[in-house]
Amino acid sequence: MPEQTVRPRPTLEAVAARAGVSRATASRVVNGGAGVRPALVEKVRRAVEELDYVPNHAARTLVTRRNGAVAVIIAEPEFRVFADPFFEQQVRGISRELTARDVQLVLLWAEGPGDHERIARYLGGGHVDGALAFSVHDDDPLPALIARTGVPAVLGGRPVGSENLGIPFVDCDNRGGARDAVRHLISLGRTHIAHITGPRDQTSATDRINGYRDVLVDADPLLLCEGDFTEESGARAMGELLDRRPEIDAVFVSNDTMAMGALRTLRERGVRVPQDVAVVGFDDMAAVVQAAEPPLTTVRQDIEGMGRIMVKLLMRLLDAPKEEVPASVITPTTLIRRASA
Repeated sequence: MPEQTVRPRPTLEAVAARAGVSRATASRVVNGGAGVRPALVEKVRRAVEELDYVPNHAARTLVTRRNGAVAVIIAEPEFRVFADPFFEQQVRGISRELTARDVQLVLLWAEGPGDHERIARYLGGGHVDGALAFSVHDDDPLPALIARTGVPAVLGGRPVGSENLGIPFVDCDNRGGARDAVRHLISLGRTHIAHITGPRDQTSATDRINGYRDVLVDADPLLLCEGDFTEESGARAMGELLDRRPEIDAVFVSNDTMAMGALRTLRERGVRVPQDVAVVGFDDMAAVVQAAEPPLTTVRQDIEGMGRIMVKLLMRLLDAPKEEVPASVITPTTLIRRASA
């Protein structure tokens, strides 16, 4: 059998020569550095493709002092994450932005107290350059644990007390979006507007409650019923509201998934939407609203875009001096009118 010839692995010097640039310029482009003219960046990238150059990860780690990996921590049970399209969209945005930067995503679950110390040990062990965490509840020690490890981090959603930890966050204008939803229902002539809330230990839910109350200052407390962002909880809450206040003619639901449950209950009870009860959700998740009958009026937040912003904010944090913390980001929301209200 003839011996196979092993081609030598292309070097960074070869990439620089092919691109007609210095080794330093080639290194900056390959390692994601700034300050290189776009035309030169394109030449280096073309040379990388032509030579099939693969960066030496171990060497790059020594030079950049980075691992090329980011932990994504989700503070929810695993079954909940895979069942809820909200998490799918946010992780997709994070994954796409990390992939574009040649950074590996490491997914970690924080389902209970037993997971927190394990995650803290992992982060403190120097395996990742930073962390992104979302769906954090009010009493969750996770942000403080992350802060103690010293790993740069960004939170998805505004957690209570995060400003004291020096951890920036990315969230949407939950309160403003809720105000828009309720004002729209009022503009339709609805006078008995209920609210199916999310879990009150999450700031997204409490911000939406506050937005509802900003508009309906004297709302009857019995017009509010708490859910947990699942479809079944929305169906249950809608039933309780109809039993308490049969005169309800509109309902603002704190997310689209619960709104689907509310629509099911209304249909089962023979209540017409929107003729008898108008329904507005929150999120505008395509996988949910496309299945709604009638099509769901909802408040849109850019869930995937927020995931991308989390990564961009983390990268700024990694490049900034330790004492500089980028400002948190609040993204706008938009009311999307369809047939349910």
